[in-house]
Amino acid sequence: MTDTTGSEERQGETITLYEAIGGDGGVRALTHRFYELMDTLPEAARCRAIHPPDLSSSEEKFYEYLTGWLGGPPLYTDKRGHPMLRRRHFVAQIGPAERDEWLLCFGRALEETVPSEGLRTIILEPVTRLAHHMQNQE
Repeated sequence: MTDTTGSEERQGETITLYEAIGGDGGVRALTHRFYELMDTLPEAARCRAIHPPDLSSSEEKFYEYLTGWLGGPPLYTDKRGHPMLRRRHFVAQIGPAERDEWLLCFGRALEETVPSEGLRTIILEPVTRLAHHMQNQE
């Protein structure tokens, strides 16, 4: 059962989304697959183009951010402070195409790494809102 905070109940005990998708291994698999898709899908070329040639640093930062966002350890904030995502991404021109390509990669990575459709829905809804918030070009 899922409550309104995005946590799941396990026989009367509440668990985080982080735990529900497999903890560190689940988040690592999701972020790794996301960047693999972004790097290889022709339909994600515009999104890929606004990232650095080497995606390893981006992947690590996203892993750290998602870990905390899903209810795991606050890796990102411990290392880098408040995420200020929109401000940090303002250097990149993110229009509807880049946003949609990012969401395509994230959605596919989520489908491939998180078996539970319910968990995928819970995660994708706020991520989609966040992606729309990150758009800074028309």
